[in-house]
Amino acid sequence: MLRKILVANRGEIAVRIIRACAEMGIRSVAIYADADRYSLHVKKADEAYSLGPDPVSGYLNIHHIVNLALQTGCDAIHPGYGFLSENAEFAAACERRGVTFIGPSAEVIRRMGDKTEARQAMTAAGVPVTPGTNKNLADLGEALQVAGQIGYPVMLKATSGGGGRGIRRCDSAEDLQRNYERVISEATKAFGRAEVFLEKCIVNPRHIELQVLADNQGNCIHLYERDCSIQRRNQKLIEIAPSPQLDEGQRQYLGGLAVIAAKAVGYTSAGTVEFLQDESGRFYFMEMNTRVQVEHTISETITGVDIVEEQIRVAAGLPLRFKQHETQRRGFAIQFRVNAEDPKNNFLPSFGRISRYYAPGGPGVRTDTAIYTGYTIPPYYDSMIAKVIVWALTWEDAISRGERALKDMVVDGIRTTKPYYLEILNHPEFREGRFTTAFVEDHPKLTEYTDKRRKEEFAAALAVAVAAHAGL
Repeated sequence: MLRKILVANRGEIAVRIIRACAEMGIRSVAIYADADRYSLHVKKADEAYSLGPDPVSGYLNIHHIVNLALQTGCDAIHPGYGFLSENAEFAAACERRGVTFIGPSAEVIRRMGDKTEARQAMTAAGVPVTPGTNKNLADLGEALQVAGQIGYPVMLKATSGGGGRGIRRCDSAEDLQRNYERVISEATKAFGRAEVFLEKCIVNPRHIELQVLADNQGNCIHLYERDCSIQRRNQKLIEIAPSPQLDEGQRQYLGGLAVIAAKAVGYTSAGTVEFLQDESGRFYFMEMNTRVQVEHTISETITGVDIVEEQIRVAAGLPLRFKQHETQRRGFAIQFRVNAEDPKNNFLPSFGRISRYYAPGGPGVRTDTAIYTGYTIPPYYDSMIAKVIVWALTWEDAISRGERALKDMVVDGIRTTKPYYLEILNHPEFREGRFTTAFVEDHPKLTEYTDKRRKEEFAAALAVAVAAHAGL
């Protein structure tokens, strides 16, 4: 087993990994920029080392991080998600220096990070992909020609894209002409590559993804699906496992496809195979994420499998502890990404000091976070400050538990998306399990109610404070 792991990340995912290390008897090393000096992951790790004043560049400095791992006696690095987690050069640097990279090989990361190569691999394996180009576009002329053949609308995507960046929907030739150079510019700035490809736009799809685990002995299993259709501008907000919109036949079919996809590229570690389901019920491969996902928590919740621990065990050369027939799902889990944003003000980021924080608890509730009372949310990173995960035996009970947990949660000093999620939970289409990726866009008025709910919650909190002060 590994003895000491450097966690090349920050925030809640760093805390999550450090906790897994503690349970496995493995020492953990945290890294931090000055802006994260008082972050919870720094406090929780066995050791912590500064990356300097720049809030971002230190987390992206491959050679410094690998050198630090060697200097502190670490035999492995866990990249978490974001930052360098899907950087093939980072994985290769670890391999060259004799440090175990907790994730798939550099070649697999590179291959699946290139969306056109991934499409080619899936096509060869018999996994359905959306109609489009299986290679990079040569120029705008080729893009217009392909779009004319497969029909509008189309999606213009960065080949090395991810996280919702470098993607534009084009409903006409004029849209495509207008967006072509824009997407290339976004791709170059965000990913350092100007390549783009084109595929048919699946209108109002469901976004369904499969969690997979694979070891170095050829074993590969899936941990069922997650429904990530509730999203805004290609950023996921609420995730559900399993999907209340699939039947058992679809569930088994997708699970089999995910395992085929992973085996086709020689995948090891934890990964996610993402699909789109169109209005007629057909599924199409979208991409594979070669890292632990933000929403891995709900797969853990319905199966009881510790995904981060399995990642670490696989990296140490150990086989998976579970066969497919031994992984049983139970109930429904919902994850809410609580973001430091104001839904009443077009989701404007809301950073600053947290004057009071109370984490929800009780049966079937889990909170993954790195915040605490007195912590200051820095403005340099993703706006997600916590993940609230609820579980119940039925879909209806999971919704009720989610509502109770969100109401229990207190984050004072900043605005959050909590009141917006309460509105979604009470929408009849969501409660009936009928939603697509267009749900947020189709219901803009949901944000109008959040201000009223916020005032009601403030009045209730004030009444509690007054009663407590009066000794009642």
